[in-house]
Amino acid sequence: MAGAYPGPDAVGRGPRPVPSSSDDVLAWPTVTDRRPVDLTTRRQEYQAIPLDGADLDPDPIEQVRAWWADWTEVAPNEPAAVVLATADGDGRPTARNVLVRSFDERGATFFTSYESRKAMALLDNPRGALLCSWVPLLRQVQLLGPVARVPRAESEAYFAERPRGSQLAAWASHQSSVLADRAELEARVAEVDARFAGTEVPCPEHWGGYRLVPESIELWQGRPDRLHDRLCYERVGDGWRIVRLSP
Repeated sequence: MAGAYPGPDAVGRGPRPVPSSSDDVLAWPTVTDRRPVDLTTRRQEYQAIPLDGADLDPDPIEQVRAWWADWTEVAPNEPAAVVLATADGDGRPTARNVLVRSFDERGATFFTSYESRKAMALLDNPRGALLCSWVPLLRQVQLLGPVARVPRAESEAYFAERPRGSQLAAWASHQSSVLADRAELEARVAEVDARFAGTEVPCPEHWGGYRLVPESIELWQGRPDRLHDRLCYERVGDGWRIVRLSP
């Protein structure tokens, strides 16, 4: 397994700030304090074990789960974070981080506002790409496939497990809409908190889960001289076949 992720000091941001108490807020140095970084000269020779189709689990779900377990050891704080890419009806792409809350034979499930930019794109074009960028391990996983809402009962069950603050935020935030300032958002949170004082916060109708059902799952392993290993599971009927792609 590759070493730990290089800290912010490796990219010119100075030492990671450490709060002196749980009430302190982390703050990075100001823009003027940061040193410029010449990305054209930053190179790393990838050294990783070969990735061969014969060594992979025939079930891509089990294979990705094994890699995800490796990633969890490197990134224990937010190992569920992946990049979701969508495109609207005009083909305009957007990408953002989401948290995958379950990954099994049904697909990869994440939760969000049904009024968000990603939701509007999925309404026009219900397909997406999920990218697990696990650079410290010299690995990445890409899942491509259709995306659909999960059953309402599943969304409500997950919402009930969320911290109360996150539940209130789902009601208060009109995701992707323009705010006058931070105070407007905080005022909405206060209003919602008062509305549900002393009661459980119900799951909003405009909030819930999506599931990407992969039609292909590509595993990428960094190798020396940019001759990387790329192995792709492609769905064939009820099963999968594995093909090797050029790096």
